[in-house]
Amino acid sequence: GLGLVGWPVALCWKAGERSFSIDYKNNCFLRDGKPFQYISGSIHYSRVPRYYWKDRLTKMYMTGLNAIQVYVPWNLHEPVQGTYTFEGDRDLEHFLNLANQTGLFVILRPGPYICAEWDMGGLPAWLLQNPNITLRSADSDYLQAVSNWLAVLLTKMRPWLYQNGGNIITVQVENEYGSYFACDYNYMRHLRTMFRAFLGEDAVLFTTDGNTDKELLCGTLQGLYATIDFGTDTNVTTAFSRLRKFEPYGPLVNSEFYTGWLDHWGDQHASVDTQKVSRMLSDMLSLGANVNMYMFEGGTNFGYWNGADHDTQFRPVVTSYDYNAPLSEAGDPTDKLLAIREVIKNFRDIPLGPIPPASAKMAYGFVNLQKIGNISGLLDTLSPQGPVRSQNLLTFEEMKQSYGFMLYRTLLPRDLPHAISLISPVNGIHDRAYVSVNGVTTMSAAGVMERDITLAVNVMGRRADQLDILVENMGRVDFGSKINDQKGLLGNLILGSDVLSDWLIYSLDIDGAIQSGWPQSMRKDIHLFSETDGGEESGPTVYSGTLQLPGPAHDTFIKFNGWMKGQVWINGVNLGRYWPQRGPQQTLYVPGPLLSSSVPNNITILELERAPQHRRVLFMDRPQLSKTTAPS
Repeated sequence: GLGLVGWPVALCWKAGERSFSIDYKNNCFLRDGKPFQYISGSIHYSRVPRYYWKDRLTKMYMTGLNAIQVYVPWNLHEPVQGTYTFEGDRDLEHFLNLANQTGLFVILRPGPYICAEWDMGGLPAWLLQNPNITLRSADSDYLQAVSNWLAVLLTKMRPWLYQNGGNIITVQVENEYGSYFACDYNYMRHLRTMFRAFLGEDAVLFTTDGNTDKELLCGTLQGLYATIDFGTDTNVTTAFSRLRKFEPYGPLVNSEFYTGWLDHWGDQHASVDTQKVSRMLSDMLSLGANVNMYMFEGGTNFGYWNGADHDTQFRPVVTSYDYNAPLSEAGDPTDKLLAIREVIKNFRDIPLGPIPPASAKMAYGFVNLQKIGNISGLLDTLSPQGPVRSQNLLTFEEMKQSYGFMLYRTLLPRDLPHAISLISPVNGIHDRAYVSVNGVTTMSAAGVMERDITLAVNVMGRRADQLDILVENMGRVDFGSKINDQKGLLGNLILGSDVLSDWLIYSLDIDGAIQSGWPQSMRKDIHLFSETDGGEESGPTVYSGTLQLPGPAHDTFIKFNGWMKGQVWINGVNLGRYWPQRGPQQTLYVPGPLLSSSVPNNITILELERAPQHRRVLFMDRPQLSKTTAPS
């Protein structure tokens, strides 16, 4: 019967005959004993809704790629120490299976540290509950946590190795370790031992480092194949000859060939020239090199997952991870993709047929929002467990909260008839603080303090007035020596000559409340605010409204004209941060599968500074990722 149509395939390879290895004589990879060159693209399952995984992988395959490169964020899968989750959008094995069905090999990058412009480079924030831990080193507490995690992850990954019948061809150990100050060979040796123990002697393990001698010196290790990363600003010959000093024989590999670049809040929107990308890709493939394009589909830093850089100052990464990549944030093919496809055609047979077109986008228009209330007045809902009393300030980590917001409350110690400076002498605002007295924001710059930028605000009031400070964790540093990035208020706050103490500290679970249906679940008569209550309000305030779709649900983009800074949820899902004032990003991507065509869609906004008088948001049919250009 028809059930036998596929039977010859099963007989092609008995498990033992599949192999993937390095040929040091002929400077190439071998798959089943034959020379193999990969042309790969990076895609992060954590940045693309599960609903769209198959779509994005299909487009990558149709472009002519034969592999994808994937990071595994540890903090996504072990949010609480000892609690592992691989369900839904975190279902790594489902993602690997889809890639396999699509015809794509996998270059797996399981960390434990991944950088990736992802919060703390994928390391779980709970590691910082030990304030003295040295991350990415042979520190025993760190290694213990890593060992427990890799035992879970690599055990799951072993059956997916190519030689075991799966599609993982190579596995990266750590990530650009040479750019980290520790340069701890004992740590890298420990990882090598673990990866070998869990994945076997025949797994191809590799390292990736930046294009300098120092990075390659600290990042490479005997028994791990050395690869390099560089972009269009680099001379290919120079870069690969540097790699040859460390890895004289074997295939040439560029593990991160940059098709674009990231944006921080306050940057100009990054772009990398298409011609430069396609020309350099052609040059590398002509040399027989194996190339992974970083990124091929960037996706989105949903929720609180964005990372940050800290060179001279703290610079958080924007919500969009579009990356100016060949597939846009919404998964649409770009001119860059078509140019890359033309290059690949010269080096391998690519699938016949067109690339699937851009998905339908919908401009749903304006939605009016209603004020629910000021954060200070919603603590029963947002912090049901109540506050922790403490003489001193406690960090997010000490409060065992990883992401989001916390509220610190105390009383003014004396009458302040004139403005007095509230100061963080140790630059301990991590990362932004919204200050109010008796629910009214203070005078200077809407009462905002910001790490490395604004360390003081002016405060007035009477003795025993309530001083509230809402603190936003804007994403942990993901690169360099400052990845032990604690959040909240660090050190003391000083008001005039007083060191403030005697705090009530509220851990806020805004996401939990919204996931369980708040604020729409409140009885309607609780809305005591009339639509004319005083025009612009200031200070951290929650607003909500609904969007009724006129027809089927499609991808759309939400724009925040006149809003300052905040967070937005649709149907309980945290879409990420908006900050049009700082830019460059002006719209947030709303995946169609989040929306319902049958019931009203709940929109909830936490505006941290000041809402516009019109209290409207706009749903558009195209993104706007830069401040200057109007959408074309």
